[in-house]
Amino acid sequence: MLVPGYRRSAALAPATQLPGSEEALRLAWVDVAKGLCIVLVVMMHSTLGTGNEMGGEGFLHTVVAFAKPFRIPDFFLLSGLFVGRVIDRDWRLFADRRVVHFAYFYLLWVLIQSAVKYGQIVDGAGPGAFLAHLAHALVEPYSTLWFIYLLAVFSVLTKLLRGLHPALLLGGAALLQSIPLEGYSDLVTEFCSRYVWFVAGYLFADRIFRFAGLVQRHPLAALGGLAAWAVVNGVFAFTATRHETFPTLASLPVVSLALGGAGALAIVATGALLTLAGGPVTAALRACGERSIVIYLAFFLPMAATRTLIVKTGAITDIGLASLVVTIVAVLVPLAIERVVRHTPFVFLFRRPAAFHIVAETPPRSARTAAAR
Repeated sequence: MLVPGYRRSAALAPATQLPGSEEALRLAWVDVAKGLCIVLVVMMHSTLGTGNEMGGEGFLHTVVAFAKPFRIPDFFLLSGLFVGRVIDRDWRLFADRRVVHFAYFYLLWVLIQSAVKYGQIVDGAGPGAFLAHLAHALVEPYSTLWFIYLLAVFSVLTKLLRGLHPALLLGGAALLQSIPLEGYSDLVTEFCSRYVWFVAGYLFADRIFRFAGLVQRHPLAALGGLAAWAVVNGVFAFTATRHETFPTLASLPVVSLALGGAGALAIVATGALLTLAGGPVTAALRACGERSIVIYLAFFLPMAATRTLIVKTGAITDIGLASLVVTIVAVLVPLAIERVVRHTPFVFLFRRPAAFHIVAETPPRSARTAAAR
């Protein structure tokens, strides 16, 4: 809903209709870019955890540090790309698609993760401590699941604020990102740090899709741009500041905003170029992107198990190699589990059952066509 007498500028108008048909709405480069993001997220958790357990750093720590300025910004930017498709729908449908959906997986996997860590959580205090932990997870996102929690929060807030001038919405989100929030809760900190990227994906969806198309039409120029970006990002990511709150140049206010935006576009460009090139790496990344939520929900189990096995057996002594093995296992095992349970009663782990929909799920067009024959 727009403010009376106000016309959105073309530069900041959110896209409620993206290019072409339903198939075009899920362009291959989006899944490839999401695949890159989820691999980088898993790599970060796997590498830092393995380094801590083995008491040092390996070559993947360098990759993790390089990706820090853009790893999460791009994930939220891509998540905001398609919110314009449903933001003007009635609240019941919107809530089903953007709130209940994420709430279901968050609550389910909070319970699963907490059950696995029951001993650590309770620590001899009994079931009451476990129930208190679950209650706390309702107001403070638990463990790695904070991303799922915030997607629901961001979606609702963006719908509520969609009548604001886009420049005000984006400017307010950017201001929040630049405010130091040391000592606040994780929910407040992550909300303020990340909302700008979700808003940017929502407002600039059309332009981002056009940018990806431009990259695919001019691949050599895009490669040159990516090379220049990589140098600049690396300089800022690896230059220390001797400041406790902002340890690198990349973490400084405003600078982090600029680098996050540039890095997000770099991932978009990389996804577009890989899609243009094709090949097994692109296919693998696209498969990861199509099931990024599967990987995100379940990677912690194989990650922790593999890391513990490597550390206790001493099978791999090189920290970099150990981190790489943990990352690969943590990405592949959730995909394998999802494939195994896809046609079993355990499909509820990765697919929301009909009982947890408040609006009936629309079957794919192919299914509707087949049913009509």
